[in-house]
Amino acid sequence: MSTNADMAAQPVDVPAWRDRKRYLWLWGLFAPTGLFTIGLPSIWALNELGWHRAAQVPFWLGPILIYLLIPLADLFFGPDGENAPDEVMEYLENDKYYRYLTYLYLPFQYATLFLAAYLITADNVSWLGIDGGLHLVDKIGLAITVGMIGGIGINTAHELGHKKVHLERWLSRIALAQSFYGHFYIEHNRGHHVRVATPEDPASSRVGETFWAFWPRTVWGSLKSSLRLEKVRLERLGKKPLSLHNEVLSAWLMSAVLYAALLALFGIELLPYLILQAVIGFSLLESVNYLEHYGLVRQRTAGGRYERPAPVHSWNSDHIVTNIFLYHLQRHSDHHAYPTRRYQTLRSWDGAPNLPSGYASMILLAYFPPLWRRVMDKRVLAHYGGDITRANVQPGKRDAVFARYGARAATGGADGVGA
Repeated sequence: MSTNADMAAQPVDVPAWRDRKRYLWLWGLFAPTGLFTIGLPSIWALNELGWHRAAQVPFWLGPILIYLLIPLADLFFGPDGENAPDEVMEYLENDKYYRYLTYLYLPFQYATLFLAAYLITADNVSWLGIDGGLHLVDKIGLAITVGMIGGIGINTAHELGHKKVHLERWLSRIALAQSFYGHFYIEHNRGHHVRVATPEDPASSRVGETFWAFWPRTVWGSLKSSLRLEKVRLERLGKKPLSLHNEVLSAWLMSAVLYAALLALFGIELLPYLILQAVIGFSLLESVNYLEHYGLVRQRTAGGRYERPAPVHSWNSDHIVTNIFLYHLQRHSDHHAYPTRRYQTLRSWDGAPNLPSGYASMILLAYFPPLWRRVMDKRVLAHYGGDITRANVQPGKRDAVFARYGARAATGGADGVGA
């Protein structure tokens, strides 16, 4: 039932509809606050009980959350399945409560980063019940945890970076600074959204391409694309690419200043852990990229251009727990149709291809190529009516993939696919 406060907050001409996830979105802040609310208290309590081995587990809170707790919660709570009615969309878009939740992610993200930097470099953390400093395995676990918080922060940056509000665009760059991945702001908005589900897009994975082969292609390809896009933009404005007008270089400068400040405060011994957490952070992003458009491709029109992006060009999932933690990123078809639409109004589309589980579960599956192929290749094949030649296929694996799916696949393919 709607509360009186909910009813009072809505204009008279808006039907009495209540977002049942309104306060569940607060759980999205668990990732950047978990070290404070769960991690450190658990470490202290377990050490007080003399369970010192068990006290090392909370340092690995990030992997536990992403690879274990969220997938299990997705299985338990199941799909979401609720779209906001059309008549409340404008009201919901303008409700600032939702955007303030994304703003709040950033101070907690950086508080966790600085806390981790202190813990990794401190010679004495006896207040946690630990003699001396952290063990190497604890430092590695903590760096990975912080990296995953930064990786989810990239998703927060993704949400903010699509908006027209100047403040939100700046907050997007700040969120990206931790992972040294500021060029994502350029490449994603002006590159990926133009080339999505085509062989030319470094962030669209292909049938026959493992995550481990996709990773270097997308990391390097996205970097080159962002620099090229900025060069073209600045030349059009009559400005030099090698200047602070270049938004890729200014984003990297922001990261460099952040890292320099951390190293000045905590010492050079922090550097390998900063690098580790950055790699973990942007790799988490790229694992999501891997599954979002796997094997899907826009066909060419009679005029030789790619057809417009449609719901059939993105893999979706509507599991409620991952929806909460990733701000409806799983409703990816709607995001590509309406990139500036705020997360709370993104819809689940009929007719869009769906993953068998939430993004969190599928990320873990992507790390194991035989399992991934067993689960996903048949879904790509079914999506294209049994004709794998209509899919986006890894060029070097075309013969093997075509042979695997029979003589029909060997007869040819859609123009430009896998090129």
